Amino acid sequence: MDGTMKVAVMNGIGKIGFEERAIPKPKNNEVLVKLDYVGICGSDLHYYETGRIGDYIVKPPFVLGHEPGGVVIEAGPDVDNLKVGDRVALEPGKTCGHCEFCKTGRYNLCPDVLFFATPPVDGVFQEYAAHEADLCFKLPDNVSTLEGALIEPLAVGFHAAIQGGARAGQTAVVMGSGCIGLVCMMALKAMGVMKVFVVDIMDKRLEKALELGATDVINGGKTDAVKAVLGLTDGLGCDLVIEAAGTEITTRQAIYMTKKGANIVLVGYSKSGEMTLPMSPVLDKELTIKSVFRYRHIYPMAIEAVAAGRVNLKGIVTNEFSLDDAQKAMDYSVNNKAEIVKSVIKI
Repeated sequence: MDGTMKVAVMNGIGKIGFEERAIPKPKNNEVLVKLDYVGICGSDLHYYETGRIGDYIVKPPFVLGHEPGGVVIEAGPDVDNLKVGDRVALEPGKTCGHCEFCKTGRYNLCPDVLFFATPPVDGVFQEYAAHEADLCFKLPDNVSTLEGALIEPLAVGFHAAIQGGARAGQTAVVMGSGCIGLVCMMALKAMGVMKVFVVDIMDKRLEKALELGATDVINGGKTDAVKAVLGLTDGLGCDLVIEAAGTEITTRQAIYMTKKGANIVLVGYSKSGEMTLPMSPVLDKELTIKSVFRYRHIYPMAIEAVAAGRVNLKGIVTNEFSLDDAQKAMDYSVNNKAEIVKSVIKI
């Protein structure tokens, strides 16, 4: 397909402009996708606010966005799993396929991954994207391209639940009820965990957690979250905590609210990158602490869960903006974190 497309470009911290760029040409094993929706992730906001996340530093001009859903409009000659007109969710990371981690199925740990909107790789706040067909997953008729865009964060939630060994009969706690906390909560419920308590300090987010299926919620700014969890579990503590807030205080609370032999999964990134944690209770309780880096082999499971009605992805969207309003979308999302759960850009 010839022609140009509109691209929203980060030209500096807090600055979004627009460029006309050539519509990408799909390679033999790629498809060209007309994007319908792209979610705004917390990492996008962090790059926009500070210009970096750890060792990943933005060098403008840079394109944000790594949560896309859209429709195939062209397919390379070697593509046999998709056709023009298929609606797809795009898994944003292309790995090398040859390293130790790829060969053992842990491709999310590939050191040479090319991931949308992770410097120096541009993201997809744009009208079209060419992407490897094997990383584009066809959506069932009852799953929209909006939901397709949100499969990416949901995949993080399922990976966290799997890392924690989630299963029926457990009691779990999710610390933080932003987008990632909510998809973790919904993934736990979809995997059969009957009791999932959610902790946050923002009432609107806690209301959203209840709306989407949380067993109960705890405002950690108004009550002692550890005491509340112990009270809800008859003093036993919980079997699993997924920490999605990325703060030292919530991570410390996770250690104290668990029962012996429990699992803690760290998902949230702390701003400083460092924490001081009480290790005596970790050892005394024989806790298992795991972490999450993106996901692996999750998209088909996540799509099936949405199609079966086990996960309400549309329910996490609180704000929608047009591509033309990309600057407004980013500014509003940065400045209204207490009101926004998930923003998306409609292309």
